[in-house]
Amino acid sequence: VQLVESGGGLVQPGGSLRLSCAASGFTFSRYAMSWYRQAPGKERESVAFISSAFGSPNYAESVKGRFTISRDNAKNTVYLQMNSLKPEDTAVYYCSAVGGPYRYWGQGTQVTVSS
Repeated sequence: VQLVESGGGLVQPGGSLRLSCAASGFTFSRYAMSWYRQAPGKERESVAFISSAFGSPNYAESVKGRFTISRDNAKNTVYLQMNSLKPEDTAVYYCSAVGGPYRYWGQGTQVTVSS
């Protein structure tokens, strides 16, 4: 099983980034997918969630209206479009797959929002 995040980097406040998470080694379409983040000295927190059945996505209050999670089951990939980025969005972003008793994590990608 592999989850490989990409798309992180340094961006100015107000800018945008699109994170991708490519999955392999399991039946992607049967798993709910999430994005989490962890800032230095803070606990890992859930940012966005999308079910396996294309239900309505869920978002943390802090990112509602700015972030959009989506998935492409044909490409085994989940995305996180991040707009209007703020310095407080700076963190390592992780994707996670959940299905039944199983949860998988990626290695994370750094997002830094700074002028």
